Amino acid sequence: MDEVTRFRAALVAWAAGGAAAEAAAVRARRLADGVRTIVLVEGGSDQAALEALAARHGRDLGAEGVAVVPLGGATNIGRFLDVCGPPGLGLPLAGLCDIGEERHFRRHLERVGLGTGLTRAGLEALGFHVCVADLEDELIRALGPVGVQQVIEAQGETRSFRTFQGQPAQRERPVDHQLRRFMGTHSGRKALYARALVTHLTPARVPRPLERLLTHV
Repeated sequence: MDEVTRFRAALVAWAAGGAAAEAAAVRARRLADGVRTIVLVEGGSDQAALEALAARHGRDLGAEGVAVVPLGGATNIGRFLDVCGPPGLGLPLAGLCDIGEERHFRRHLERVGLGTGLTRAGLEALGFHVCVADLEDELIRALGPVGVQQVIEAQGETRSFRTFQGQPAQRERPVDHQLRRFMGTHSGRKALYARALVTHLTPARVPRPLERLLTHV
């Protein structure tokens, strides 16, 4: 396990609170010397997409001291800002969130002193970017439903997807909605397809929030 991975694990334990938080804080502070920037994302699929895009550009974020940290849900942003931001480690921050969670990010960034009256442009200036509606939706729109189904075929899951489309709750849904739901049906599938979809995108089709975030860090 490399130092950035150990740092990320310590940070998650610290933010979780409880009896182990104090020891985790000590570990995180010790390991923080090797960290240049912390990128706060909502979940593991966001981490997978960003790291896959970085790899396409010949970058290894961990080796560069960029720790991409999944929050385990946007509502945890406050706790992570408390340990990563000015009240805690005081390290440079960036991030990615869904449009429905933008208000949580904005409110807590302001609370820890990283802005006042933040607008969307203000968030982006800080390095925090917003997906519409979420990163999966951004990637599906960027590649197109036909392109996404080609990726599903490459993963050997076309039969599973057709079975999913045939479920009563899915039959009348638009195909892009079916694709989004399909990617969330099994543990690990969202991260798998986040990496795969990024790999199949042409540079001109990379979603703006993802591209701008990588440029920022």
